[in-house]
Amino acid sequence: MAHIDLGVDEKEFPGVRGPMKYRPVTGKPMMELAETLLRGPLSLSTADRELIAAYVSGRNECTYCCSAHSALAAALLDEGMPLVDQVRADLDSAPVSAKLRALLHIAGAVQVSGREVTPELVATARAEGATDEELHDTVLIAAAFCMVNRYVDGLGTFAPSDPSYYEETARRVVSVGYRNTVST
Repeated sequence: MAHIDLGVDEKEFPGVRGPMKYRPVTGKPMMELAETLLRGPLSLSTADRELIAAYVSGRNECTYCCSAHSALAAALLDEGMPLVDQVRADLDSAPVSAKLRALLHIAGAVQVSGREVTPELVATARAEGATDEELHDTVLIAAAFCMVNRYVDGLGTFAPSDPSYYEETARRVVSVGYRNTVST
């Protein structure tokens, strides 16, 4: 049970969905940010952006966000959940491009502290073909998910344990986007 009364059935509105419904004044811009960061017209693929969100959320031990964004990344990747699990378990041996690996290392650094992003990490990503825009977007996605992870866990929201919940949510988001999955 959440730490505060969100005024919703937590099983119907688990994770971030309950607090967003509770406070539409903040929920709406958060949903718009998620839509922009994860589905908007950025140079990184939607799958890569979802993988960054899943990776950071896993490092933050946020069950709801890690499960949700892992399912979304899996739905968008040809290799599915096995690749997501590999990235989360051992990034350095996961079969992803060198550029994505370098960007995920930057996302992992942001998860610890923005100050952990070193010139060496940035140089490695650039050497693998990352653009300034991709560096920017990776840092912003990682930072935003640190905030969302702390929001979800700080309010003690419910996280379903059944993977099929996240798979169904992923199918819905892939089909209609984030804005259309929570009415705020």
